[in-house]
Amino acid sequence: MIQLTPHMRILLACEPIDFRKGLDSLVAVCRDRFQCDPFSGTLFLFRNKSGTAVKMIIYDGHGYWLFWRRFSEGKLHWWPPAGGENLTPLAAQQLTVLLYQGNPEQAQLAEPWRRLPLAPG
Repeated sequence: MIQLTPHMRILLACEPIDFRKGLDSLVAVCRDRFQCDPFSGTLFLFRNKSGTAVKMIIYDGHGYWLFWRRFSEGKLHWWPPAGGENLTPLAAQQLTVLLYQGNPEQAQLAEPWRRLPLAPG
C-alpha cells in the first residue's frame, strides 16, 4: 500500500495522455519526454483527455505501482493548463483534494509542516 506523505514528491503531467498506455509506456514517458528518473520514488500523475480518469505510477524500491482511478460520475474540475511546463509539482494534500474531484488551488489547506510550540521550561 502506498501512503501519501507530506515529503513525497508528486509530479502532475499537464498534457493528457492516451489511456491505452500501460505501465511500461508511462515509465518511458517519464524517462524520455519528461527527462525524469522513474526509479526515484516520485509519484507521476496523468489524466485522460476527457478528464474522467487518472493514472498514477510510482516505484517503491521493489517494483512499480500503477493506480487507475475512473470517476463514476463527473470529471476533474481542475487541471493545470498544458503550456510551457510539462510537469507541475503537487503536494500530497493537494493530490487528495484532486482525487475527490476538487480544486487544490482553492482548497484551504493547513501548512504541511508546522512547528510545535516550545514547552514552558
